[in-house]
Amino acid sequence: MAILKHKSLAAQDHSLAESKNQIDVLTDVAVKPFSESLNENGLFPLKPTGVDIFQINLGKMCNQVCAHCHVDAGPDRKEIMTKETMIQCLDAIDKTNCSTVDLTGGAPEMNPNFRWFVEELAKKEKNIIVRCNLTIIVANKKYHDLPGFFNKHKIEVVSSLPCYTELNTDAQRGDGVFTDSIKALQMLNKVGYGGKNSDLTLNLVYNPGGASLPPEQASLEADYKKELKANFNIDFNSLFAITNLPISRFLEFLVASKRYEEYMNLLADSYNMDAAKNVMCRNTISVSWDGYLYDCDFNQILELKVAAKGQHLSEFNNEELENRNIIVNNHCYGCTAGAGSSCGGITT
Repeated sequence: MAILKHKSLAAQDHSLAESKNQIDVLTDVAVKPFSESLNENGLFPLKPTGVDIFQINLGKMCNQVCAHCHVDAGPDRKEIMTKETMIQCLDAIDKTNCSTVDLTGGAPEMNPNFRWFVEELAKKEKNIIVRCNLTIIVANKKYHDLPGFFNKHKIEVVSSLPCYTELNTDAQRGDGVFTDSIKALQMLNKVGYGGKNSDLTLNLVYNPGGASLPPEQASLEADYKKELKANFNIDFNSLFAITNLPISRFLEFLVASKRYEEYMNLLADSYNMDAAKNVMCRNTISVSWDGYLYDCDFNQILELKVAAKGQHLSEFNNEELENRNIIVNNHCYGCTAGAGSSCGGITT
């Protein structure tokens, strides 16, 4: 499978991958600070509603290099969660009342301990989500049985498919990605995923190809279901429409194309109080590959650790986390613009 040729931000000298530089850029534009918008609605400081979703980044290694990837994932990334840190995750989960464990990456399946970890999580009787990029399933024969493995453990599969056409998908995710994604979706359907009467959930994720907000989600989902069924006999459950956040690779695109200020104004002007009340960071804890704790995976990329005494799994304190103030900055407009980011902004 061909992948999009994109020089990794991690390998660029003085690049925007440095979190401090990204934050400087985020605040260096004439938009109302996000904290002020929250304050006008009585939402600042933003407080958690609990820890219902335990989100875990298993590493930044990925078989794809997507243009919009906020994690800056790719085949050259070496950051991988160890088994020791996974055990710390399992211990921390027991200290919460979370209902869902959300596994993301990179491609989480490329972590050598991925299957062991899923089997241990399954013993806890939590809803397990895997953010699968689809192409990993057909990338190598050792991954061909993933649909059956997901089925066995009743995994909820969430996968990015930026469009139901080859041209638009490959433009964002790399040459050949659409064809491989269709093959993977058909394999998932074959073992029962996405069926109307099935308990195996398959959800897709849409994000715009450029500096615009996503269209209305319900009508877009209807289009996806019609086109994928008619052309490829593919079924899925729901479509999540998310907004590209101005960090990492997408931030570089905005700066290089001189559209950063325009895009930030679009996000700020589209601020939705109802979306702000329900942002995913309010009921989520995000864990990085090295065991540090964040309010969301966007703050993770910006290295904005939780505002609590215990910032690492080794000192996990659920009470502290449930009473913390959530750290916000102008990138948060991405999760509150328009209808909001229904998938919490997590792309795969």
